[in-house]
Amino acid sequence: MDAQTTARWYVVHTYSGYENKVAQNIEKVVDNRKLRDTIQMVKVPVEIVEQTDASGKKKEAESKLFPSYVLVKMVMTDETWYIVRNIRGVTGFVGPGSKPVPLTDKEVAALGVDVRKVQDSVNFKEGDEVTVLGGPFDGWVGVVRSVDLEQQTVDITVSMFGRETPATLAVSQVKKVEE
Repeated sequence: MDAQTTARWYVVHTYSGYENKVAQNIEKVVDNRKLRDTIQMVKVPVEIVEQTDASGKKKEAESKLFPSYVLVKMVMTDETWYIVRNIRGVTGFVGPGSKPVPLTDKEVAALGVDVRKVQDSVNFKEGDEVTVLGGPFDGWVGVVRSVDLEQQTVDITVSMFGRETPATLAVSQVKKVEE
């Protein structure tokens, strides 16, 4: 994959208190427009803190690690930039001028964000037939050639016009064909 098609982590600045709403709105747009292949993950970095209320009882609560910031793993294109930038509550991307600067997975992990998706959701293996759920192969059926849980990708082949066409997709873009 080249830089134009590789999803990278970007930091989005939001109005204070809008972090969760921005994350929900980005997810909603991604689902509605079937953009899971270009905007893959949205995270609000949080930590669990212990708080004591007025009566002296201790309870756990979520605290935002970086108020006013949301992390988005996406393929940066003019379309994805425009979609995220125009979500209500977003003030812009972090970077010089209007040029977003990507973070590495290591930098994101150092921020306390689990960059992996839940691996239990992968219910297919090599040789299984899967249906593609978005992108240029939306609705096509392919055969799994390999699964990379660390990168959360799956290599498949799709039969197009009598030829086997290889494709690498996000794990979230395929669903096992039920027998």
